[in-house]
Amino acid sequence: MSEVTLHDGMTERTIAAGQDVLAGRRRGWRAGLVFTGPAVIASIAYMDPGNFATNIQAGAAYGYALLWVVVAANLIAMLFQALSAKLGIVTGRNLAEMCRDHLPKRAVYPMWAASEVAAMATDLAEFLGGAIGLSLLFRIPLLAGMAVTAVVTYGILLFQGRGFRPIEIIIGGLVSVIGVCYLIEMFIAPVAWGQAGFHAVVPSMPDAAALTLSVGIIGATVMPHAIFLHSGLTQARVPARNGEERQALVRFSNRETIAALAVAGLVNMAMVIMASAAFHAGHSDVSEIETAYHTLAPLLGGAAAAVFLISLMASGISSSAVGTMAGQLIMQGFVGFRIPIWVRRLVTMLPAFAVVAAGVDTTHALVMSQVVLSFALPIPMIALILFTRRRDIMGEFANSRVIDIAAIAGAAAVLALNVVLLAQTFGAAIPGLSAG
Repeated sequence: MSEVTLHDGMTERTIAAGQDVLAGRRRGWRAGLVFTGPAVIASIAYMDPGNFATNIQAGAAYGYALLWVVVAANLIAMLFQALSAKLGIVTGRNLAEMCRDHLPKRAVYPMWAASEVAAMATDLAEFLGGAIGLSLLFRIPLLAGMAVTAVVTYGILLFQGRGFRPIEIIIGGLVSVIGVCYLIEMFIAPVAWGQAGFHAVVPSMPDAAALTLSVGIIGATVMPHAIFLHSGLTQARVPARNGEERQALVRFSNRETIAALAVAGLVNMAMVIMASAAFHAGHSDVSEIETAYHTLAPLLGGAAAAVFLISLMASGISSSAVGTMAGQLIMQGFVGFRIPIWVRRLVTMLPAFAVVAAGVDTTHALVMSQVVLSFALPIPMIALILFTRRRDIMGEFANSRVIDIAAIAGAAAVLALNVVLLAQTFGAAIPGLSAG
């Protein structure tokens, strides 16, 4: 991932245009578009099928009550993705490489193992989501949907060999499909906008089951593999020749990260809002993607159900490709070697096939994979804080005190939620929460 191949004219033109912008030879609002791409790719991790599963359950069971969790998780994600991108720009190294170079060997291998488990949990959700969407939309068996998803994903990944720009455009197109689909859903669903606005900013936790779901929402929103990947996407994209150019690259990156993740956050909120508007009043037990699809058709019409499936399919295919890219970067960064992309794709598909073959409820598997991700999340978060606050590594780009405090608070919140969930799992009563 750190090597830039220039076999494609789009990539060569993008690098040349980026250097013109940094040198001051190209100005205007279009100049920023040259640097658009890394955050768009990372943002797909925040709209993957795991988000569909947790957000549908949250909206159906609790209405708009957990919208604030989505908002909080997205704000945390913006901060950590911006820090990851900055690390890549300033150091020319990605987060996994920094861990290998600066941390004790006894810590590196367990971190790599945990990150690989997280990448596999991610791919389980993404691969299953794409397969479910294809299966329902085209009325084909789930295994056939999985096979088609595998082929299409691999086809997208082949574009990596042509430079960074082609795959950025492909993923950006699929992100646009997801966004447009949910914009359409908002016009179809009977949304109580006042309640949605209230619960987006006022925290509430109805019961202990809502807490488990909240941890799943955070695991589905703030993604470990996306934090690793973003630093790899920026580390050698348009090389900076001095501190002033690095400063400009960081500014462009921050703007893109805020914009891309704001879109992702709105899509996630739209998922909860749609599920709440469609299911909460009379179908609060809807918890599976398949059930959501079959229930949407009679409630909001066939168009709403079809749009839902198209967005799920686009999400699963694009996020599966991005998940494989991240897994490759994590392996190469931590242990210094890479394997052929088809081998990586095959290995990460096997858990999904095993889940289907075992007859496991696919939506339950999606939600639990997000809980696993939440437990793996503190690893890249803590590592990123440690590196980006060090002046010997970041120089003038080291985190300010305000950013440092915000990042530590975000990581502490995730850790605290995980501890509470663990206590709940082992039967401990959570004060102030009913069993649900």
